[in-house]
Amino acid sequence: MKKLLIAALLATAFAQAGAAVREADRIVAVVNKDVITEVGLRQRMAEAQAMLKKQNVPLPPAEVLRSQVFEQMVTESVQLQYAEQTGLRLDDAELERTLTRIAESNKLSPEAFRERLKREGADLAQFREQVRREVMLDRLREREVDNKVVVTDAEADLFMKSAVNANRTEYHLAHILVSLPEQATPQVLEGRARRAEEALQKVRNGGNFAQLAASYSDARDAMSGGELGWRPASQLPAEFVRELDALKTGGVTPILRSASGLHIFKLLDKRSRGKSHGIEQIQARHILVKTNEAISEADAKHRILQIRDRLQSGMKFEEAARLYSEDASANRGGDLGWMAQGDTVPEFERVMLALKPGVLSEPVRSPFGWHLIEVTGRRNQDVGAERDVQAVKREIRARKAEQQYQDWIRQLRDSAHVENYLDER
Repeated sequence: MKKLLIAALLATAFAQAGAAVREADRIVAVVNKDVITEVGLRQRMAEAQAMLKKQNVPLPPAEVLRSQVFEQMVTESVQLQYAEQTGLRLDDAELERTLTRIAESNKLSPEAFRERLKREGADLAQFREQVRREVMLDRLREREVDNKVVVTDAEADLFMKSAVNANRTEYHLAHILVSLPEQATPQVLEGRARRAEEALQKVRNGGNFAQLAASYSDARDAMSGGELGWRPASQLPAEFVRELDALKTGGVTPILRSASGLHIFKLLDKRSRGKSHGIEQIQARHILVKTNEAISEADAKHRILQIRDRLQSGMKFEEAARLYSEDASANRGGDLGWMAQGDTVPEFERVMLALKPGVLSEPVRSPFGWHLIEVTGRRNQDVGAERDVQAVKREIRARKAEQQYQDWIRQLRDSAHVENYLDER
């Protein structure tokens, strides 16, 4: 789970225990074929409040927070319905594996982790659904956007020669995003611009940026105070970089426009990336069976187990990869070349790092599908400029993926049928 904030999930799970429901439930919105209820909205507000408190962010006014959480729930509902319609699933076995990883990250066994949740008064069923929701949203993004982004050698080469790359700067950022509907009327655009101006004015007047992000931002990270973490220059448009380079730590940009909306950035810190050093590399090969609308989770796992049986019965890995793998590496016998930490997704990398050369892995689930992995070599290598190029490619890919994701979300949200009864009593 790339964006699963484990500490925040724990905090919200504990907070929900005290969020008793006293009023009768009612429908506050119809979103396509789904509904949002008053009880569900209150539960999500408790989650948002707990997340903000966990990060010491002052809470926005209750009505502002309610409106922000409501819109977030609408957007998530549209995505989750689309995921279901297009065959994306997360079965109970996968959910249990994810919960086990969360427990391990807290240095607890699954049993001890459940006991901790119970001891703190958390609702276990709600916690499971929180995790399921986050995993589904991440997998949907990976399938619909991230896996389709391509960065060419020419793009990387152009950036390597640019002035932005020469300064090798990384920025620690928080942001406020005011999204712009794809086919908005001039009146709507004017209203969104006023919203961004109002947010910027409050920031400049000394308002708490994290609190204002929770009040004004349409980004998914709004309920974490707009925290973006460290971003290299290559993940940002050139005009954004120019504005950030002109700021001192703690400074705020003017309103910046992109295809996804209007941005306000706060520069929390900046640093210069160091040069590449010698690193450990692993040479690995794999066989991939993808899950999609036509291939269910169970069918894909069954196929990968059959392939594993054939390999254990003497079939050569290269032959099996060419016959069965659904990855671009199939024509190379599954060979992925030399990789370092960070070059692949965490689920794949965790198993790859633990494998001894020549040992076939158990089936491994990643966002791409089910894998069999075999490590064929390890080495320490000074990769120098080659490593820089690969890092730049990843950074450009992340920037393009974020932009395309915001565009995709906006289109999906704009196409949804939403009946809003929130303010009806």
